[in-house]
Amino acid sequence: MATKSHYPHYNVLDAAEDWDPHTRKIVEARLLPLESVEHLTTAETKTLYSVVAALIDDDRSEILDYVVKHFDDTLGKRIGESQRKTGVPPQADLIRRTLSGLGKTARDNYGKPFPELTVDEQHTILGQLERGQIPADGIWMNLPQKEAFTKLLSLTVEAYYSHPKIWSEIGHGGPAYPRGYVRTGPGLVDPWEAQREE
Repeated sequence: MATKSHYPHYNVLDAAEDWDPHTRKIVEARLLPLESVEHLTTAETKTLYSVVAALIDDDRSEILDYVVKHFDDTLGKRIGESQRKTGVPPQADLIRRTLSGLGKTARDNYGKPFPELTVDEQHTILGQLERGQIPADGIWMNLPQKEAFTKLLSLTVEAYYSHPKIWSEIGHGGPAYPRGYVRTGPGLVDPWEAQREE
């Protein structure tokens, strides 16, 4: 993916000293490489890296590391999910079964594991999942495919757009606390916010 930003000279981390220590620690931890996972298996991790890269059209390792870590952390959470549709399994089970199902579908259709497929082949399978069109037998039996796709996509997007590098590329100023916003009128920006470059 060739990234193009309207804010090529903006780096949200330049303002890190304005954040309180707790906030700064949380944000800077998102830049750390992923050294190991606690809840994903090796096969799940490899498949997930490929799924995430295909969903966001971004193969930068520092970004993918953080998104995969977000999934791993999610699998380890022991708190409720707020709301879940009837018939949709708990998110840990949903994610694991979906990753396993993607691997099986890749082997059945192309004779290779999901991470070894071309991007077009990966998109084909993910498109079938999104539309609920993968044959509902074997591991896919009683697995709500559209909800599975939505879960993969939502966890991917929420992690992707909370990474400082992505913040910089889209001109997001990061945490406003404790400095706050002063210029809140239409078209006004504070001095620490990104200035759009053409």
